[in-house]
Amino acid sequence: MSQSILTARIMEALAAGRKALIPFLPGGFPDKERFFDELDALDAGGADIIEIGVPFSDPVADGPVVEKASLDCLLNGTCLSWLFHELSKRKGRYKAGLVLMGYYNPFLQYGLDNLAEDAAEAGVNGFIVPDLPLEESGPMAEALGKFDLDLIPLVGLNTSEERLAAYAEKARGFVYFVSVLGTTGMRESLPAEIAERLAAVRRIFKVPVALGFGIKRPEQLSAFGDLIDAVVFGSALIAHIDAGGTAAEFMARWRS
Repeated sequence: MSQSILTARIMEALAAGRKALIPFLPGGFPDKERFFDELDALDAGGADIIEIGVPFSDPVADGPVVEKASLDCLLNGTCLSWLFHELSKRKGRYKAGLVLMGYYNPFLQYGLDNLAEDAAEAGVNGFIVPDLPLEESGPMAEALGKFDLDLIPLVGLNTSEERLAAYAEKARGFVYFVSVLGTTGMRESLPAEIAERLAAVRRIFKVPVALGFGIKRPEQLSAFGDLIDAVVFGSALIAHIDAGGTAAEFMARWRS
């Protein structure tokens, strides 16, 4: 495989003296037309990687903000085929790397080989699948690998070092560290044991480390220093747009 585009984007941010920024936005949010305006704004506003959520009817890791937004997108007709079609028309438009984040069932139903081929054609660089265990990830990783697409591992506070090592053997792009035991959503504070667990992740993985879940504002990152390379934020961005704001305004907070 060639060097991961997602790794490269994060390393470019670090070389510029900052953490990489990875905003999350559900596909089709707040509506199908404005979604791509906001995607353009995230890219222009300095996003290094953009996670596009694939709406699903039975999410297990989504908090109330993300879940409501995703269900609204489903009602408005967002689906994988639509996302691939629209992204294909815009291929090459974004400087940021693109990642699809979603649950395994829609990907499996789409057909893993078709999924990988269409994702590559649409300019997607990787996938995050919260409900796909390491032991069952082989078929998807193999299909994605044919097109140099990354399957991003998710690890957390309760992931043992033995299991971290198993994930690290196959990790590409970056590793996503989930900061809380629970669903996505904004939190005023993060668990005290995060730094200790991040130190283990940093030691074991060779790819960059991104911190996500519960991130509301830049000040929350100060405690982690060089233990992380990137930050993922979704619920706070969605809430900002829901309240009448724009992605451009939100990104300005993180680049100031």
